[in-house]
Amino acid sequence: MVTVAKKSGDRYHYANGRRKTAVARVRLFTKKGPLVVNDRPIEEYFRVGSHLLEATEALRLVEGDYSATIRVSGGGISGQAGAVRQGLARALTVFNPDFRATLKPAGLMTRDPRAKERKKPGLKRARKAPQYTKR
Repeated sequence: MVTVAKKSGDRYHYANGRRKTAVARVRLFTKKGPLVVNDRPIEEYFRVGSHLLEATEALRLVEGDYSATIRVSGGGISGQAGAVRQGLARALTVFNPDFRATLKPAGLMTRDPRAKERKKPGLKRARKAPQYTKR
């Protein structure tokens, strides 16, 4: 889906990314510029290096200069990094469908289905049972 930005008239490409309960809405611009997450630079938002590397993995695989504004909500910082990662990959394939051949084998296009397992009745957590006592 290609739309036009309201203020500047720059064209951007929009996509969503999800991981656990986190949702990222990505606007990818084709001009060189900063990556902004929730009105903060991405380096400031993702302070842990592994989260920053995970979030920007799609841009490292695809050559080119891009900027993006990203809104991310829900979940923790690790889930948000995964959501941003998938959102950027999807936005890049909207921009250029040829990028899919690079991003799909790297596993960036597939949503990670793992989520917190629900607590079962009679158990303390999802799988932990109360301690067994013989007498």
